[in-house]
Amino acid sequence: MNTTATADTAARPPLRIIIADDEPPARRRLFDLLDEMEESFPHRVVAEVENGKAAIEAAQRGADVILLDINMPEMDGLEAARHLLKMENAPRVIFITAYDQHALEAFEVQAVDYLLKPVRRERLIAALERAKPLTEAKIEALPRGARRFFSVSERGKLLLVPADDVIYFRAEQKYITVLTADREFLIEDSLTKIDEEFGGRFIRIHRNCLARADLIESFERDVGSEDETQWIVTLRGRDERLLVSRRQHSEVRSLAKRVSE
Repeated sequence: MNTTATADTAARPPLRIIIADDEPPARRRLFDLLDEMEESFPHRVVAEVENGKAAIEAAQRGADVILLDINMPEMDGLEAARHLLKMENAPRVIFITAYDQHALEAFEVQAVDYLLKPVRRERLIAALERAKPLTEAKIEALPRGARRFFSVSERGKLLLVPADDVIYFRAEQKYITVLTADREFLIEDSLTKIDEEFGGRFIRIHRNCLARADLIESFERDVGSEDETQWIVTLRGRDERLLVSRRQHSEVRSLAKRVSE
């Protein structure tokens, strides 16, 4: 009997684990596998959830590891992992995937832990033993699509703002103001990256502003300005008059014309 290993196990506090998978049978299989490991691998399953958004909410109540499925509704595992990076003492992430072998090789190169479905007990133990915190560089190297949420760190909490609720983004020094119908939020991000990521859902009206394209209501000369070449746009349901830069003049005018037709 290896007394050193036994002593190490006894001294190790139970690992707090979140299971995130949209399929109840998959969650049950992971729970059962973990239950079989209880004696040799002390742990507590602190939450079972069905999407990335719920996983983030559960993680803020305290967790050491998240077993995170990749393909889930509302928020997938890859987006959830990017938001988790914003947390203090973020849990380690082990991805669960049904991707083919070529995709798995890409994950291995980036040293991101993963489990291939159907999950095997030995593989789960190995992944839990070697799981390391994700870094921004590793997350950025993974496949990505347009996010469904923007994460906001506020008073020690991570808030999730739905992308569909955003009216416009405005850059101010090193922060970006995100405006929704309810309130403003501050995030650290790049307008250029957001512009590229959402591919036309937001239109650049000025070097420091991206507005929701489908909310453009009018494009008109700024009668309050002495500069006769200065133009502004209004957004449906909003009182703000947003300045349009000369560089964006043609594109914004064309969009406003299409919307008004």
